[in-house]
Amino acid sequence: MSKLLSTESWQYRALNAITPGLNYFSDALIELAEQGHPVVAGSADLQYSNGLNKFATRFPERFTQFGISEQNMVTAAAGLATTGYMPFVATFASFLGLLCCEQIRMDVAYSKLPVRLIGHHTGISLGFYGTSHHATEDISTTRAIAGLTVISPADGPQFAAAIKASVHWPEPIYFRIGRGREPEVYEKGTPFVIGKAIEHGQGTDLTLIACGMAVKGALDAAQALRAAGHSVGVLDMATIKPLDREAVLKAAARSKLLVTVEEHNVLGGLGAAVAEVLADEGTGARLVRHGIHDEYSLIAPPTHLYAHYRLDGPGIEAVARAALAGGTTDSVRSGAAA
Repeated sequence: MSKLLSTESWQYRALNAITPGLNYFSDALIELAEQGHPVVAGSADLQYSNGLNKFATRFPERFTQFGISEQNMVTAAAGLATTGYMPFVATFASFLGLLCCEQIRMDVAYSKLPVRLIGHHTGISLGFYGTSHHATEDISTTRAIAGLTVISPADGPQFAAAIKASVHWPEPIYFRIGRGREPEVYEKGTPFVIGKAIEHGQGTDLTLIACGMAVKGALDAAQALRAAGHSVGVLDMATIKPLDREAVLKAAARSKLLVTVEEHNVLGGLGAAVAEVLADEGTGARLVRHGIHDEYSLIAPPTHLYAHYRLDGPGIEAVARAALAGGTTDSVRSGAAA
C-alpha cells in the first residue's frame, strides 16, 4: 500500500485546516485498528481533504491512494472485503453516491460485503465547485440499493461513534457526511445505535425530523419556536435506512405536524422515506418536506447556500412557522429565495 507525502506538504497545511471535523474519521479508524480490527482505508486523491492522511501516517501499510479512480476504488474495496478486511473508502459524495452507483450495487451490496463507503462534502457543501460536485441525490440513489445501510451523521463526534458502531454491522454502509466544519451537536463519546433516531425533546405542535448538517439548524429552530410558545420536538434521523419507523409513528401520533429537513432533494430523500412510513401505516399525519426542491442548486459559498435554501436555524424556523400557519409544502417553499 502506498506512502503519503509529508504532513508538512502544502496540501496538508491548506486542506487539513479546512476540514478539522473530519479528523474524527481518522481517529476512529486508528482506534479500531489499534484494537485489532481488520480495518483498511482508501481515498481517491482526497486523503488531505477527508482527514485520512492521519490514518495513513499511523498505518501506511493499511492505506491505499487510488488516485482519481473512484469506481476502481469501490471495486477494490469489495475485493479486500472478500479476504477478511473491513475497508473504509472515501471520496466526495457526488462521485461516490452517483458515479460509483453501479459498483456499489453489484460489487458491494449484491455481494453483501462489509464495505464502508464514506461520501464526504455532501449536499451543497462544496459551494463554488458547482453541480458536478454537489450531492443532492445520493440519499435517494443509495437507499434504493437493496442491502445497503445509509447513515447521515450530524457532526464529527457522531460520525466517529457511528464508525465504531459499524464494526459488527453485517451490511455494507454508505456514510453521508459534510465538509468537517459543521458545528458540533454531540460530545465526543456519545453512543450511537444504527437504526435508532435520537430524540431531542417531544412536541405536540410540531416535530422536526432532520439528518446531517440540518440537525443543528433544526435544534436552533426548535429553541426559537419554543421560546415563542410552541411545543416542538426534534428527531435526529441519522440512520435513513433502516429508518426508525417506530420513532416516526410515535412522533406522528403525538404532533399535529411533521417537518422533515435535509440537505438533499426532497424527492427520494429523508422526507420521502418518512412519507412512505406514514402512508404505509395510514396515519393521515400532516407532513411538510423541506430541502432542495427538485432543482440543481446555485453556486455560492456554502453558508450563503444554506441561508438561501433555508437550511440554517433561522431558515428552518421560518419554514416551520409557515407550516404551523397552515402552509403546504409548495406554499412554504415559495419564499425560499426571499
